[in-house]
Amino acid sequence: MTASIFIPHELCEALASAGRLELDGDELTLTTGRGRYRVREALRVIKEVASGTDAPGLCGTVQLRTHVTDELGAELLGDSMLLDDSAYDVVPGVLAEPIGLWEPLLDRTPCGERAHLTAI
Repeated sequence: MTASIFIPHELCEALASAGRLELDGDELTLTTGRGRYRVREALRVIKEVASGTDAPGLCGTVQLRTHVTDELGAELLGDSMLLDDSAYDVVPGVLAEPIGLWEPLLDRTPCGERAHLTAI
């Protein structure tokens, strides 16, 4: 299994503005020399805000954009997602998977993800 990390669009934009990240097509490169990643559009599902129920079990997960729009039939509107009779708060971003023989610097916990992104 490849270690993947979710990076919110807001963080990508801030790192790119600071010259710490370059994005070329679907390849993200950290200018600090800490790796290259293949990226895909994704979103982190925070909570269901309409009915309070999450029948598909999406809350707390990271989903590929193509999965929720093409397979589940959801509609994305900024930081919201509409799916059937449910509405969710989401964080748009990318799912980044290491490319090549790079040894991941993070463990698979949220703290490791945060520590790695802080090091960027």
